[in-house]
Amino acid sequence: MKVLLLNGSPHQNGCTFSALNEMCRVFSEEGIETEIVQVGNKPVRGCIACGGCKRAKKCVFDDIVNEIAPKFAECDGLVVGSPVYYASANATLVAVLDRLFFSTPFDKTMKVGASVCSARRGGLTATFDELNKYFFISGMPVASGQYWNGVHGSSADEVKKDEEGMQMMRTLARNMSFLLKSISLGKDRFGLPEKEVHLWTNFIR
Repeated sequence: MKVLLLNGSPHQNGCTFSALNEMCRVFSEEGIETEIVQVGNKPVRGCIACGGCKRAKKCVFDDIVNEIAPKFAECDGLVVGSPVYYASANATLVAVLDRLFFSTPFDKTMKVGASVCSARRGGLTATFDELNKYFFISGMPVASGQYWNGVHGSSADEVKKDEEGMQMMRTLARNMSFLLKSISLGKDRFGLPEKEVHLWTNFIR
């Protein structure tokens, strides 16, 4: 069982990493493999809605997105971490997620998702809401913790002193571990939920 964690901060060992790393400690205790992939400092352009991924089965821009795609396909859970910029996620991370979720053709149903935000002071809940939408649209159960998953601090050292924030990361990782294991058992016994053919309707006809 494996969890892929995306660090959306441009700082490889900064505040967001400290939160994700605390989760990795718990995942390790739970016997779950982890991998943190740094994306926040990569030169990533946004989706241009060309439709090329439908033919190529991958994004036409061959960068970190296509490197992450097979890892995403193989993992059981995905954690997305981002710093807060103007009450929203890092634009580079958003570009990665837009293209990653749209260009990958594999079924994401019942992969477990979780998001983590890091801020000096405010904007956490807006960013948290923004990131969770990727999971909801993909049939991915969202793991919860004991509050909105966020840490506070303007440096990695300050984040580590955020005792409640660090506790939230541990709680989230334990809850996510339980959910991953429960879904694995459920799949073995009951299989995945039945899917209907997707009905596409537009508001203006």
